[in-house]
Amino acid sequence: MPGRISGPSTNGWRCGAACSPSPPSAAWRSWPSPRRARSCGSGFVALRPRRRRNWRRAGSPWRPPSRPCRGCLARPPVPSGGSALPEGPDPAPSTRAGTVRPEPDSQPAPAGESALFTLPNIITLARLFAVPAVVWLVIQHRLDIAFLVFVGAGISDALDGWLARIRNARSFIGAVLDPVADKALLVSVYVTLAIVGVLPDWLAILVVFRDVLIVGGLLLLALMGLRPAIKPLLVSKLNTALQIALAGAALFLAGFGLDGGPLLPSLIGCVTGTTIASGAAYVRGAARSLPA
Repeated sequence: MPGRISGPSTNGWRCGAACSPSPPSAAWRSWPSPRRARSCGSGFVALRPRRRRNWRRAGSPWRPPSRPCRGCLARPPVPSGGSALPEGPDPAPSTRAGTVRPEPDSQPAPAGESALFTLPNIITLARLFAVPAVVWLVIQHRLDIAFLVFVGAGISDALDGWLARIRNARSFIGAVLDPVADKALLVSVYVTLAIVGVLPDWLAILVVFRDVLIVGGLLLLALMGLRPAIKPLLVSKLNTALQIALAGAALFLAGFGLDGGPLLPSLIGCVTGTTIASGAAYVRGAARSLPA
């Protein structure tokens, strides 16, 4: 049971070496940090100061010292002979004078749940869930509506990235879901357009094989205990842009019955060349990361 500290006091509150001299009017203005509060040896018992002259040194004006410990502020003053701990739980700390921070009524949401259901991730999930709708529309030969959905998916891709930057809502889940949604949409559109005869089937096979080759190579390196640095290449970015342009142009021309002339064959040749070049570049990078 803690009692009064004997001997001359170095502070006005006489509760341990962690406190500093401070008048009661200034002592109740702010709370110290919990680290300093734990260093107090008073057992959270605040006693009245023995002499007022301890607050001010003779011949010099009083200067504001460091904050008193939590033990001095957590309990109201008790008579000088008191030494027992008051009953009841410790009050919650506060950052303002005379205010007490209320306890939360509910527990905070788990970290995984809060990281998943952010606005950019919700937009990304909506784009991922739009893939079956686009596949069904293309198979039903409603290419005009499929084109509108495809354009909306492209706008949402730019929107979720912008929101993640301005709201500082970047997360690991979003970084994984975003490329998965993009690849799922592109591969599905190419396969279904090849099924209905709008695009050549060999082009759809080439696009799918390139993605499977990259993902399979990364998984193989991971099983071997290697962690290659995944850096988007310039040719890969160009390939993705051309693939999006070709899919949008094919849906637009076939959906609205327009004749694009040499536009579609030119885009098909460009997509073929960049797909082969980007796949070969990734294979070359993976081969360099293998041990000799």
